[in-house]
Amino acid sequence: MPEPAAPLAPAKILVINVCRIGDTLLATPALRALALAYPAAEVSALAHPKRVEVLENLPFVARVGAISKRSAALRGRLPGTRYDLALVHGFDAALVAYALRAAHRVVAFRQNDESLNRRLHRAVQVPDFQSAHSVHLALRLADALNIAHAGYRLAYRVTDAEGVWAEGRLRALGLASRAPRVGLQVASFPTKGYRDWPVEQFSQLASRIRAAWPDAHFLIFGGPEESARTGRLAAELGDAGTLFAGTLSLRQTAALMQRTHLYVGVDTGPTHLMSCFDVPLVGLYHCASPSRLIGALDHPCFYPVDHPRPAPCSIETPMAEITVDAVFAAVERAMREHPSVA
Repeated sequence: MPEPAAPLAPAKILVINVCRIGDTLLATPALRALALAYPAAEVSALAHPKRVEVLENLPFVARVGAISKRSAALRGRLPGTRYDLALVHGFDAALVAYALRAAHRVVAFRQNDESLNRRLHRAVQVPDFQSAHSVHLALRLADALNIAHAGYRLAYRVTDAEGVWAEGRLRALGLASRAPRVGLQVASFPTKGYRDWPVEQFSQLASRIRAAWPDAHFLIFGGPEESARTGRLAAELGDAGTLFAGTLSLRQTAALMQRTHLYVGVDTGPTHLMSCFDVPLVGLYHCASPSRLIGALDHPCFYPVDHPRPAPCSIETPMAEITVDAVFAAVERAMREHPSVA
């Protein structure tokens, strides 16, 4: 008997990824690979309602929209857009069930519900925890379709209008001529607080940087939930720092981040966001989540500082064991190797 014909190249592709900022960004290399594999296709992406803006303006995504586990249960039950192919990141059965209603072929990680698995075009085996870098784990769905990788750099696009806004904000604050402008991200999100480097060590680092570069100015980023930490650091820095934490939208934050000369931050969403820009990035990584599993890939000026204890380790292991000397050494190297920003 003749072999069945291969499926036609998809004209409409849907990618669903409902997660935090960092995991949304970590899946952008998979989006890029998918778009390049099917250049004639229209690629749409659905993300968490609070993360959709992360994917806006990417050149390889035609449409972005919001979805949640709750709203997914109500979608796809009436006639509407049908997709030729859908990929679902994560392990939410409600999202997979929606994709099966909305697309002819669905690729997803294997679910606990075998009735869903039987309907999948490809049911991808769930990878072991920390078995590979997070970018490569997100690419497993594309791998199931034999799609070639197209680089591992995370993707985010600042618009021209956002860039103009950021330049104007820096001028208004008298910071446009200050150099180096150093972005600081002092805290992860509350459930990952073990990744946080102590504020007093950030303050000591800032003193070391100012001793080497007297005109340095620090832009303190973050959300409202870490206001106690960022406020304390701002108070200690005085007129050498500007507190932006809790005052900006995500896209405004990104536009200002792009205009720093150096960034020092703990492992969290804004640090992944920063990795999309060609700015020297000093990232601090806990031994429970080392840079080899979560750090920036394909980045031209990435300087990871890993915890001195070997991985894996307990989350009780204090980040304070990363010394100021170790972080400042990475800062010195970054500034020495990229002298145009010094």
